[in-house]
Amino acid sequence: MQSENNIKLTAAEISGLWSAYMSDSLSICVLKYFLEKAEDPEIRSVVEYALELAQTHIVKLTAIFNGEGFPIPYGFKEDEDVDITAPKLFSDAYFIYYLKQWSSIGLEAYSLSLAMATRSDVFGYFSQCMEESKKLLEKTNNVLLSKGLYIKAPYVTTPKKVHFVEKQSFLTGWFGERRSLTTLEVSNLYGNLQRNVFALTTFIGFGQVAKSKEVVNLMLSGKEIASKHIDIYSTVLKENDLPASMSWDNQVLDSTVSPFSDKLILFHVNSLAIGAIGYYGTSLASSSRRDLSAHYMRILVEVLKYTEDAAELLIENGWMEQPPIVVDHVKLAKT
Repeated sequence: MQSENNIKLTAAEISGLWSAYMSDSLSICVLKYFLEKAEDPEIRSVVEYALELAQTHIVKLTAIFNGEGFPIPYGFKEDEDVDITAPKLFSDAYFIYYLKQWSSIGLEAYSLSLAMATRSDVFGYFSQCMEESKKLLEKTNNVLLSKGLYIKAPYVTTPKKVHFVEKQSFLTGWFGERRSLTTLEVSNLYGNLQRNVFALTTFIGFGQVAKSKEVVNLMLSGKEIASKHIDIYSTVLKENDLPASMSWDNQVLDSTVSPFSDKLILFHVNSLAIGAIGYYGTSLASSSRRDLSAHYMRILVEVLKYTEDAAELLIENGWMEQPPIVVDHVKLAKT
């Protein structure tokens, strides 16, 4: 893809493209390992499709960067960050759950990048990525449904008529008679529960194989946080006679040989935590009950602290690649 009439990339476009490159280079490493280890033909097919998408994205992103004379991000390398000969760490079911979560995260990221894109080639790129992520999500859903692995959101009774809020008790949470959850609150609780069950399984697996003691400790800390959050969401759902999600920790096998570098592991879980912050912010903004708002505020603080700890460890090990930054003209003037 070539620049159009020498139109420069905006900061938002650079940010979206750079982040996409980092994510896809990581995905290639992870998916190559999954493809090597997946035994189920249906799941292998979806993994292969996802891998092809990530590889195609890297080619297109590289062309855009080269057209701008922009340095190609270092990202993650197959010869440095993955060992496809390592024993199988996760079950096939985890592979397909992973793709469901990752395609959902991709849709969120691509939609934001698309909304901020102004140059037609960049707009076209993210638009195509949106369509591909939708297709990937559809494929993962179909496999999950066909194998009886899909965990659906709770069903609720269909309302008979329109209602308007008449009392401020609608906001009550800690004291007084609490109202039932709204469907939007249920949706947020369920989504956050599912993401934390996935995160818990990932922390267990990564903590089992990470080489550095510091990285292992961070995985154990993440496991503890995810477990706590699962308890919170499950309790609120059960209090409203709604089912909570099943656990996925049995999807981790007994290997202690790491298929991934500690750099990849650390970057990966930090990315998941950063993504969770966005989901929690949305949940906080759309929850009217005060007890739910308090839960989300406390959870946000915990996850923010976790991302700070992960970032510090990345920096200490020289693993944090600096995103493109704005030129400091004051600093330049003083040199």
